[in-house]
Amino acid sequence: MALYNTPPASVTSIPFAKDKAEMPIQFGILGCAKVARKVSRSITLAPNATLYAVGSRSLEKAERFAAANGFPPSANIYGDYEAVLDDPGVDAVYMPLPTSLHLKWAVLAAEKKKHVLLEKPAALNVAELDHILAACESNGVQFMDGSMWLHHPRTAKIKELLSDPHRFGQLKSVQSIFTFLGDSDFLENDIRVKPDLDALGVLGDVGWYCIGAILFAAGYELPKSVTALAGTVFNEAGVLQTCRASLLWEDGKVATFTCSFEANLTMNVTAIGTKATLQVDDFVIPFREDAAAFSAGIQCSFNDLAIGWKQMPSKHVVTTDLPQEALLVREFSSLVADIKRNGSKPEQKWPTLCRKTQLVLDAVKTSIDRELQPIEL
Repeated sequence: MALYNTPPASVTSIPFAKDKAEMPIQFGILGCAKVARKVSRSITLAPNATLYAVGSRSLEKAERFAAANGFPPSANIYGDYEAVLDDPGVDAVYMPLPTSLHLKWAVLAAEKKKHVLLEKPAALNVAELDHILAACESNGVQFMDGSMWLHHPRTAKIKELLSDPHRFGQLKSVQSIFTFLGDSDFLENDIRVKPDLDALGVLGDVGWYCIGAILFAAGYELPKSVTALAGTVFNEAGVLQTCRASLLWEDGKVATFTCSFEANLTMNVTAIGTKATLQVDDFVIPFREDAAAFSAGIQCSFNDLAIGWKQMPSKHVVTTDLPQEALLVREFSSLVADIKRNGSKPEQKWPTLCRKTQLVLDAVKTSIDRELQPIEL
């Protein structure tokens, strides 16, 4: 591995014998957070991506990270973030940095023509996110956030059901829950409980997924209003540890979510329509990498004496050859390759979905700050 505190004068890329059109997208990683281990593995698994560089504030930490996470011997290792962005061989960057650093580094990456795969939450607020998205658009680079579950083939099958008026009917309500029990070390030392690093706390971390699942079920139609619910918990530093909220749409459909660092691991979504009920018990991280399930209760009813069900919910299992994280990397890399090789414009779907999630998240935070007042969107 090549170790640098500053960018190298020249960079050795994939062997020249490989056809340029087939060359994988070369990733640089900014930071060595725990989630970066998972994404490094995913970049290795994705057929159209490769680990190319990593940077940390400490060269030694970056070197240890590369050695432990499958970086090839030719990878460039840097003792700062900007050196990764200055490396001419880096096509795209993955940023698992604290949310407070996203604005600075994502904008700088875009300005240096690096495509941006940004860990969620994308920003501290929608104003910051708009700066990031504007930088990506003006520099012609692809943006995507790290909502991996959206790329699982199960998600596409769920969308088929939700979109079917004959099987699912009209959406009436959605409930999403994502909780896990943080241990004492997590609750004291993790960046997600530090106001200067990830000030949104649990809302920005697992609440991002809850909001995303609700919007997905609603076809990304924004709600009319958002109201935080009673039971919000802050730590001593004023960072959210538990929160709940309700969303209301013009047509009367409603949604609620709960997110917490203080309860047993749960990641459920229930969407109820006029003709069916969808339930997912592991919507963010499937129980298994190679298969994921959901249940659909379509036109369910009781038997004659109401002592049982006449029509039982059915279980549907969707298999995949690649884990959802690698599918995200594959999709992102495909979009980057299309821009690089065909002169295509960046796909706007992903920044649009990200911004809608951020808008609702902002509304929840504002409602909390205003003592649970409804916030109009």
